[in-house]
Amino acid sequence: MNWRDVLPTGSLGLRTKRMRSILTALGIAIGIGAMVSVVGISSSSRADVLAQIDRLGTNLLQVAPGQTIFGQDTQLPVEAPAMIRRIRPVQSAAATRTVATTVRRNDKIDVEETGGIAVVATEPQLLSTVGGKMRAGRFLNAATEHYPAVVLGSTAASRLGIDSLAGQPLVDIGGHWFEVVGILDPVPLGPDIDRSALIGYDVAKRLFGINDSASTVRVRTDPHQVEAVRAVLAATANPQAPANVTVTRPSDALAARATTDEALTALLLALGGVALLVGGVGIANVMVIAVLERRTEIGLRRALGATRHEVRLQFLVEAVLLSALGGLAGIAIGAGITVGYASVRGWVISVPLLTLAAAVGVSFVVGAVAGLYPASRAARLVPAEAIQPA
Repeated sequence: MNWRDVLPTGSLGLRTKRMRSILTALGIAIGIGAMVSVVGISSSSRADVLAQIDRLGTNLLQVAPGQTIFGQDTQLPVEAPAMIRRIRPVQSAAATRTVATTVRRNDKIDVEETGGIAVVATEPQLLSTVGGKMRAGRFLNAATEHYPAVVLGSTAASRLGIDSLAGQPLVDIGGHWFEVVGILDPVPLGPDIDRSALIGYDVAKRLFGINDSASTVRVRTDPHQVEAVRAVLAATANPQAPANVTVTRPSDALAARATTDEALTALLLALGGVALLVGGVGIANVMVIAVLERRTEIGLRRALGATRHEVRLQFLVEAVLLSALGGLAGIAIGAGITVGYASVRGWVISVPLLTLAAAVGVSFVVGAVAGLYPASRAARLVPAEAIQPA
């Protein structure tokens, strides 16, 4: 038997027992499909997060007061926002201050019904600094920040039941009526903003007596100077006690999301491996049965001059082809699941080519390992005994 005969001879069993071959390959297909889909979905999720970070930029920093060595809360100096704006690579900076009051849809509703909405005094530069967008209306500006006007974050607007500016809606903030002049789209790098009702600094000082010290200063800087600016922000914001200042990068939280699913991915890959193992055992069982069923064929081929090596190769090729068939089907299934799931979630579709190549390799290895014993058993049959009726 020459090498051109290996594939046709090895596929003989698959062609004569088609249904059994399909059902046996299904076990490998499930295992490979599970592994490809798990890796594909995980990769798509990470790719979407990274794409989101690229869109939003990693050049947004956040400055907040920290704690003393004794655990006491501190405050940022009043001059901190102005000092931060003097840093050459800083493109914009916006200070915010939490206001200790409540917001309600009207003065007849219990405060608890709209709990969780923070009232925040802010500077007009906040929108451009965080890269936010308006769903409706306009953001606070130099004129409206002096008057009882409020911009609602996306979550805050939903909780208050305000989805448009039709009819010039009003909300009660600390016993004062404020006109809703804008509604924000979700801010990926500012989830706290989504839950806030934003008012101007001047009106907040006049009505609620807040001090000028900022709770948070958000800083947009030159993308090429992020680490350099980050290194000097604490000392710039509070020269007397830089250790009492916390500097963070909001995009780091998004980047962390790209790795939080590693444990779950490992677990699902293990489950896919179990399915693959079961499929391999199924192939071994079917191949052993095939050897028993085809004893006469094996004996006849040996009597006509086939060597043990050629018989072993025939059944080994058959097992590998059976596993490869399941592997290719599994790759198609896994890729299809990944594309479908990522499309539904609106993610970037990412199916690593290395994963597909590894899946093909794994299916070949499983087939070879599963077929090794049945192939060796077939090769050991004595021709005279093999052709005798069972």
